[in-house]
Amino acid sequence: MARQLYSRTNMVWTVLILFVFSLIQVLISMGVINSYYESTLFTICINMILAVSLNLIVGICGQFSLGHAGFMAIGAYCAGIVTRMMPNYGGMVIGILVGFAISSIAALIVSIPTLRLRGDYLAIVTLGFSEIIRICIQNMKITNGAAGLTGIPKLTTWPILFAAVVVSVIVCTNFVRSAPGRAARAINDDEIAAEAMGVNTTKYKVIAFVVGAILASLAGSLFANYFYVLNPNQFTFNKSIDILVMVVFGGMGSMSASVLAAIVIGILNMYLQQFTDLRMIIYGAALVLMMIFRPQGILGSWELSIERWMKKRAAKKEAA
Repeated sequence: MARQLYSRTNMVWTVLILFVFSLIQVLISMGVINSYYESTLFTICINMILAVSLNLIVGICGQFSLGHAGFMAIGAYCAGIVTRMMPNYGGMVIGILVGFAISSIAALIVSIPTLRLRGDYLAIVTLGFSEIIRICIQNMKITNGAAGLTGIPKLTTWPILFAAVVVSVIVCTNFVRSAPGRAARAINDDEIAAEAMGVNTTKYKVIAFVVGAILASLAGSLFANYFYVLNPNQFTFNKSIDILVMVVFGGMGSMSASVLAAIVIGILNMYLQQFTDLRMIIYGAALVLMMIFRPQGILGSWELSIERWMKKRAAKKEAA
């Protein structure tokens, strides 16, 4: 176990992660990344968490879910309500944990009876569930109804957000490599064959769904404590589609692809802000061209691997 933890691959990943964090932290401190670019950066990071968590459900397990915006809304409102009462990091942690608990319960309620469905039927059920959550939020007094919440403390900082992204990617990547993850891939490849081999398909689909819901709730909590204003209209059907587009755009089944897609789409949206009337047309056209010429996404199912790169480098040295 200790050897695996301190392997060369993990050390290289650790150095790379620390380098990226330090570089961006220095750029923020120097003012090179101003408030506008910082807002874009934080949006991209939140989208990374949403994309990898949905990829776990759609790309790895093969379940077509359109309810991710609902779980994000649960996390956002839990964090927003709690931190307004406790405007400190203790309140933020409690808000995140409350969001985890409610999202887990909601995910279990919707997944146990519905994950027996497949394809479009599952998509319709999860979409309906997301809309139920949004309408409930819109009509509850504690959430301030349609007016939404304002004055939420701005507690999400770059170190906290970066740590959340790293933990989310590690959780999803390790899940894929674990026994439940291999079972989920078997279900994705052929559910009937997996069930015939003794795989409890409902159990592993529920596990993937709950893990994805918890991470979506985390993204919502960080969103609420950075943008400090919440409105039910931020978590509509369009938000679920945006997250799904990132998964498909990058490549289903690859966490590296989801991270890359969140970056590319975030930068694309930033530069298209000045073309207000044409932004959605250009954005849609880019996606259509992507689906025509690269339907499997940017990376497809290919996963970035430091270990594979190190093995190739060592093989070249031996050949030389």
